[in-house]
Amino acid sequence: MKKVLVFVAALMAVVMPAKAAEFAYEAGAEIVSAYIWRGQYNGGVSFQPTASIGFNALDELIRFRIGAWGTVGASDWKFQKGLPETVDGNPNTYFVPEVDIIASFSIFGATIGATHYYYFGGTPFWSGLEDDGGSQTEVMVGYNLGDLTPVGIYANWYTMVAGNDVRYDDNGDPHRAFSTYIEVGFDQELPHGFTLGAQVGMTPWTSLYTDYEGGFAVNNVQLRLGKTWELGACEVELYGLGSVNTYGITKNNLFVNKAGDEKIGTMQKLNGCIGLGVWF
Repeated sequence: MKKVLVFVAALMAVVMPAKAAEFAYEAGAEIVSAYIWRGQYNGGVSFQPTASIGFNALDELIRFRIGAWGTVGASDWKFQKGLPETVDGNPNTYFVPEVDIIASFSIFGATIGATHYYYFGGTPFWSGLEDDGGSQTEVMVGYNLGDLTPVGIYANWYTMVAGNDVRYDDNGDPHRAFSTYIEVGFDQELPHGFTLGAQVGMTPWTSLYTDYEGGFAVNNVQLRLGKTWELGACEVELYGLGSVNTYGITKNNLFVNKAGDEKIGTMQKLNGCIGLGVWF
């Protein structure tokens, strides 16, 4: 992760003239009815703060950001602790915090970045080659036409390169899976402050998104509709999203957060949530 951050900072210094650069920051938080990540249900109602700082240049055609995103919430709706495993199929519901450190550099629509995911609680979401309590590091590359044209089409490639991400061969030996998620989508501004987004997410090979079984799979077809209001120095958004996991429809197992209720412990097909966010 450190090497990636050093590379991004060095690249920023080369292409971003000091006189053209402007300081930028963003902070905010959301409350969501469910924590949905890449077509998968990772928990119930959650509070998700975020903050970032960086620089803009050439009317934001060149951007650098480093920041943090977090989530804390119940693993299901019941908010109960200490339940035995035989009660309602709900062992030990509890709050499951997560903190992600994110760095990205964009230039004329192209973006490179890295994210370090850290999951608290001592039990990782999945076992891995590095039993470090539940952390992973991911790198990404992407391109967004919306930076240069009115068409908000984008494509991103994400690959896990470190941390708990393992597949086992036929002999039972562990290997790094390099779990990969490819996302293609668009974002469109509509009249009266509405925005519409759609995306398709897929994994090209055996990965955490298919519980380390099988190969190529489409695991997220998602629609998102939001409404934004400007209130003085802040921006408020109310949105809803729904996703279909086509892999979940055809298979009897999926990677899921093990710390939850019946929905988390079984196959997922349909997911959705409502969110309210405030941004400064």
